[in-house]
Amino acid sequence: MLDPRLFRTELALVTEQLQRRHFAFDASAYEALESRRKAIQVKTQELQNERNSRSKAIGQAKAKGESVEALMAHVQQLGDDLKAAEVALADVQAAMTALMEGIPNILDEAVPDGKDESANVEISRWGELPSFNFTPKDHVDLGVSKGMEFELGVKIAGSRFVVLNGALARLQRAIIQLMLDTHSGEHGYSETYVPFLVNADSLYGTGQLPKFAADLFKASDDPALYLIPTAEVPVTNIVRDTIVEAKELPLKFVCHSPCFRSEAGAYGRDVRGMIRQHQFEKVEIVQIVKPEDSAQAHEELTRHAESILQKLKLPYRRMLLCAGDTGFSSSKTYDLEVWLPGQGAYREISSCSNFKDFQARRLQARWRNPETGKPELVHTLNGSGLAAGRTLIAIMENYQDADGRIHIPEALLPYMGGVTVIG
Repeated sequence: MLDPRLFRTELALVTEQLQRRHFAFDASAYEALESRRKAIQVKTQELQNERNSRSKAIGQAKAKGESVEALMAHVQQLGDDLKAAEVALADVQAAMTALMEGIPNILDEAVPDGKDESANVEISRWGELPSFNFTPKDHVDLGVSKGMEFELGVKIAGSRFVVLNGALARLQRAIIQLMLDTHSGEHGYSETYVPFLVNADSLYGTGQLPKFAADLFKASDDPALYLIPTAEVPVTNIVRDTIVEAKELPLKFVCHSPCFRSEAGAYGRDVRGMIRQHQFEKVEIVQIVKPEDSAQAHEELTRHAESILQKLKLPYRRMLLCAGDTGFSSSKTYDLEVWLPGQGAYREISSCSNFKDFQARRLQARWRNPETGKPELVHTLNGSGLAAGRTLIAIMENYQDADGRIHIPEALLPYMGGVTVIG
């Protein structure tokens, strides 16, 4: 959530910045609510002052032996008026909160203008695209004889589910293990295990609720619990309603989890194969840092995700997302896109985002500034390090041979129990 003071002091600037996102912010509606809030607040204060004054007058009149019936009736009426004003003030404040909850983060100044992904900016590329003396297959055609069963996924659960068997299941497990070992052993992240069901407060804190409820799978109503769309939610909520001492920062977490997404807005997109599933595996890396360190931490976290692709020798590019393609809570996002020969295209395999204090304000996640002794909001960052299913796809397509076999990347051999080729 944005700082409410920005709206009161720099409304024109906020409106201008939100226009970069092509977000329709109704400034006049906000101004009307703010004007009403101020008027009710002034009236409430006046009623409180008058009631206090009249109550004091009652005591003075009683001391003089004077009649106080009229004064008491007036105080009673003031009390009723005050209660009505407090209810009206609460209603206006609730309306303002609801309005604020639907407003996205202010973009970092480095984010380029643009309406959609076509305006994203390529920052760098790594690796040589593989050259084949045959027409490369996509992961669906490669996997059909190797234990990748989409029809069985449909039978068991429905569309956008898959069953992996045998060596492919082991390959995905090996990918996850490599990621966890690298981030915890080389990059300084602390491995954590978290619930895969979370409450509404947790999803509110990271920005999924209330705006993106349709993208979630709700598991129960009493209490309300949701399947996690990403480990970002439970891991970032570790610092909800806490004050972290400066010496403890940065906090760096790595977490493997399944992820569950309804893909409410994605029907008709990526219907073939494993690109867009309701259930998938991911290794998430999360950092909680001081505000002055978040820009540097964003670059570091992105390099950590890139290192997995480099270990696997998978060609990829880093993209800086434009204003219209940057996520609701993010201030700045890099997408890592891996090359898929079967599609002849780069596809997203990781999003690395700096949320600055947007999530922290909703979470009330703070650190104690030793210079002032006062708590201040932290900055939060996260990224996929990486999406395991898409990494599996990328290995299948980049390491295929003319006979449809899949060769295991060298970095994964220690995890494969002697298996060097699948198929």
